[in-house]
Amino acid sequence: MLILAIDTALDACAAAVLDTNAGQLIAQEQQPMKRGHAEALMPLIARVMRAGGLPFAALDRVAVTTGPGSFTGLRVGLSAARGIGLAANKPVVGLTTLTAYAAPVVSQNAEQPVLSAIDARHDQVYFQVVAGDGTSLLRARVGLIDEAVETSRFGALHLVGNAAQFLAQRWPAKSTPPFKVEALAAPDITWVAWLGAAVNPETAPPRPYYLRAPDVKAPAPPPVP
Repeated sequence: MLILAIDTALDACAAAVLDTNAGQLIAQEQQPMKRGHAEALMPLIARVMRAGGLPFAALDRVAVTTGPGSFTGLRVGLSAARGIGLAANKPVVGLTTLTAYAAPVVSQNAEQPVLSAIDARHDQVYFQVVAGDGTSLLRARVGLIDEAVETSRFGALHLVGNAAQFLAQRWPAKSTPPFKVEALAAPDITWVAWLGAAVNPETAPPRPYYLRAPDVKAPAPPPVP
């Protein structure tokens, strides 16, 4: 199976092509980026496809991160994935950034639970906890950092995500310290691709996974005279 993976949810613009039969990526590019995803993504995807020597018609599936993350970034990635899927007549699947962060840790078959955490600003984080085998211990949610560190009740957690260091700094002194802290700006595009190959298209739609409403709202209409 050939999978085109796309990620623009956080502070990176990334794409990769995975050949599951060969068990490896055949092309990838990941650029650190806080803004400008809309201008950078399509040229980046074109370079990755050229590097892999593939036309879009050769793909079997397109995978894209659905959030939580930047509202603007998510729209860019989702629009590109849907457009490519429509033009090439290929299925498009979505997977969350929290799951993508946890995947490489779960793949190590470690015993430690995994806390994935993403900065939601205003002293809040998006977070979820899974067991070492990937079983859900706490479903994805948004909450205050103080609420997130209450997950210390699960023991020596492996913290991963762009908010991992925030949580480590606020970890309760009387609790078991984190097993490991990995402060990554964005998920590894390799794991976005592998997750995209593993999910069922019928249960993993490419829809935004926000967890909360946008911070910026449209202004109210003026009063009627």
